[in-house]
Amino acid sequence: MMDNPHRPWRARVVERIQESATIFTLRLEFLDPEIRASYHFAPGQFNMVYLYGVGEVAISIVSDPKDPTLLDHTIRTVGRVTNGISQLQAGDTIGLRGPYGRGWPMQEAEGRDVLVITGGLGCAPVVSVINYIARRRKQFGKLTILQGVKLPKDLIWRDRFERWIKEPNTEVFLAADKGDPSWPWHVGLVVELFDQMRLSDNTIVMMCGPEGMMRACVNELLLRQIPEHAIYLSMERNMQCALGQCGHCQYGADFVCRDGPVFSYDQIKPLFAHSGF
Repeated sequence: MMDNPHRPWRARVVERIQESATIFTLRLEFLDPEIRASYHFAPGQFNMVYLYGVGEVAISIVSDPKDPTLLDHTIRTVGRVTNGISQLQAGDTIGLRGPYGRGWPMQEAEGRDVLVITGGLGCAPVVSVINYIARRRKQFGKLTILQGVKLPKDLIWRDRFERWIKEPNTEVFLAADKGDPSWPWHVGLVVELFDQMRLSDNTIVMMCGPEGMMRACVNELLLRQIPEHAIYLSMERNMQCALGQCGHCQYGADFVCRDGPVFSYDQIKPLFAHSGF
């Protein structure tokens, strides 16, 4: 699809949505109609978002694959490039190249119960999963969503969670490490939410967030007899080339940009059990 994998295509900012003080969503559209028509992606894949003259960052695609005309990217302002991107407004031009990586196993999940677990502010990779299932509800079993944050103010998309609660055959469990009067849900760690739900033996798990949280959740899932091969994790590393060439995101023998970012637990178990890899 790409004649030069290092060269981004030009895209226009159609809409900018401020999600929180440090998080925003850009809705983008390719300028070239041929690129727009031929571009396809899967939930869990990412694009390299390029700010001309500044640099590029890997950002998950959170929109639905059936609507590739507008590509939604939710971005947290954490550095020089994302700070520059945060200044863009509707009508501005940016560069995109992708999609890259291996996404979530949505075909494998059809007909099964799906448990989505996310923590902190990094919930964008699994938002695409929730949206995908919500639009194709009859193709999947029970959907259970677990979200953990440090503070109530860290819960972006509160309106979406309230909407997802109303979806058929769907449960939502929310936890904050520290609560306040505005927080009506669980106060404590996200892993404590497991005591409030029941998992079937037909459950597939899709998880992202801080690795310490994911390790604790994996341990709980294994105790509840969820097979290692049915637990999928989205790994976050410093992905600079997205082609498995620069080595910045090497994870053992794999590259997160090329062989991930989604891995089944049994694939990465030897490394994932230890922090620092």
